[in-house]
Amino acid sequence: MPERTWDPRKPHAGRRPPRDKSRFAAKPKPVRPKLDDGVAILYGWHTVAAALANPRRTIRKIVATENAAHRLATEGFTLPVPPEIVRPDAIAARLSPDAVHQGLLVEADPLPALDIEDVEAAGTVLVLDQITDPHNVGAILRSAAAFAVSAVVTTARHSPEATGVLAKSASGALDLVPIATVQNLARALSDLKERGFLTVGLDSEGETDLAQAALRAPLALVLGAEGRGLRQLTRESCDVRARLDLPGAIKSLNVSNAAAIALYAVTAALRRP
Repeated sequence: MPERTWDPRKPHAGRRPPRDKSRFAAKPKPVRPKLDDGVAILYGWHTVAAALANPRRTIRKIVATENAAHRLATEGFTLPVPPEIVRPDAIAARLSPDAVHQGLLVEADPLPALDIEDVEAAGTVLVLDQITDPHNVGAILRSAAAFAVSAVVTTARHSPEATGVLAKSASGALDLVPIATVQNLARALSDLKERGFLTVGLDSEGETDLAQAALRAPLALVLGAEGRGLRQLTRESCDVRARLDLPGAIKSLNVSNAAAIALYAVTAALRRP
């Protein structure tokens, strides 16, 4: 067998050239534009449509695909600013990988929060005791809109921002249900009671079945964080501590599911003569 010699002018002579691995290299991440402090990002058809229809909402910028912009025009939306027409991947680059934007994104000012004194003393109010997961809070807002809740009360700390995932999970309810923000939840419950509210804490160990409880309007339904539940001071501040009696093997629910069932029970009870 003839001996191979190395030719410096042909470094790869006699063997396979190295593979081009550039296509396997990590691709640079898209650079998201820097936003001013306090800008809310809203995306998805129902979320953006509700924001555009809300006279209390200030829209700074609309980013849309051609199809989405055409749908806005067809459905008669009056746009406060001209939309920037982009490809779908330009919107996707500004969001998390699992975000479903449906070709629409807006930058807007956050809605001004109500003071607890501004909450109407009628119907049902939801009070959230440091529920931090934006998916849960968004889903609770959606149920609140479905059951015509007068307002949702949250704490200034340990609550998610009213933007992005929360707004998408709320499916437009963020612009339909008034939100009041308080510094001290126990004091806020005391204020509600002074204004005639019956305060009912939803507690898995509550002494009363919510479906059997003596309820009246105005009513404040208090929900605790998933896992921890109501904090002790919050629990002690409630007039009634009620549970959901579940017939199955699992006795606890995700807080947003529990909120929907509790609102159904409360609505049915308040309608009874």
